[in-house]
Amino acid sequence: MDRSKKTEHLKMLHDYRQKLRKEPILKYLFLELTMKCNENCLHCGSRCGDVKSDELSVEQYKAFLDKIKRDFPKKPMLCITGGEPLLRKEFFEIMDYANELGFNWGMTSNGTLITKEIARKLEEAGMKTISISLDGLEDTHDAFRRRKGGFKASIEGVKNLLERDFQNVQITTVVTKKNISQLDEMFDLMCDIDLDSWRLTGIEPIGRALELKDYTLDGDDYRRLFDFIKTKREEGFPLSYGCTHFLGLDYEREVRDWYFLCNAGIYVASVMANGDIGACLDIERRPETIQGNILRDDFTDVWFNKFDIFRKPLSDKNDKCKNCKDCDFCEGGSYHSWDYNNNKQMMCFNDIFAAPQQA
Repeated sequence: MDRSKKTEHLKMLHDYRQKLRKEPILKYLFLELTMKCNENCLHCGSRCGDVKSDELSVEQYKAFLDKIKRDFPKKPMLCITGGEPLLRKEFFEIMDYANELGFNWGMTSNGTLITKEIARKLEEAGMKTISISLDGLEDTHDAFRRRKGGFKASIEGVKNLLERDFQNVQITTVVTKKNISQLDEMFDLMCDIDLDSWRLTGIEPIGRALELKDYTLDGDDYRRLFDFIKTKREEGFPLSYGCTHFLGLDYEREVRDWYFLCNAGIYVASVMANGDIGACLDIERRPETIQGNILRDDFTDVWFNKFDIFRKPLSDKNDKCKNCKDCDFCEGGSYHSWDYNNNKQMMCFNDIFAAPQQA
């Protein structure tokens, strides 16, 4: 698509974004069922294993789901996550109830616990979509997730899922300096198992990944990654880049189905394992980003009357962003990669592509 047409679309999206801030639409509601995990990933955004958290009871989840059904006639899609959500011992009791109430739901998982029996139970509980993490070939994946045998267990889980009738069984790969050279071999693997879709995303400056400087992609790496995705998409394969960040006019709409729009607080809300209410679960958890707690606050009131921090442009907080030529299209970027202490964006593709590349 030519740049003038993209610019026209992005201007329309800019106007629509202003409308959404005044009239948000809850499309996706993330439920963090547990912070427990059977892996110990180097890049974990929520630092699972390091952080302990209380968990809502089954009855509290049921009461909450009843309320969401009552207050939101157009029910949001439930996005189930963790930790590893299947470690929640009452997982199927909660999700069977959500299914009975008529919620569509999907899940993010590492896939290692998905036996044939678990895959069958997920289908019976009404799961529509699932994304399984696979971060490189076997040795790379296992080292990144600090679990020997994790790769084989995840692949087995994916194969068990593909035997059932789900709308979309997806693999998500976090691309780093350690695995970017493996993309072609991974692509062959995806074709061999006849995967529904493959989602690639660069490693982000959140959680433990803030300490992984040797894993961070540079501009040449990102061009290589985006050109790989663009080429495969043109050939008809179901690849896409993650939803984060304005990528610039060369790559917007080329590597994913639509343009950048940070959904935090306008399409997306989340309930954390302890009941805290937030936007995207990747956003740093701090007093100004936590909007309440469902044990003491009315979620519906919070959704419509709070979330102010996510309904104002981040670019208003930073002169560099405010004066950028792409400000109307980006508006300061993604909320999860914002430095809330210094009011600046930690990940900007204009900066990444302009930076001197490594020899």
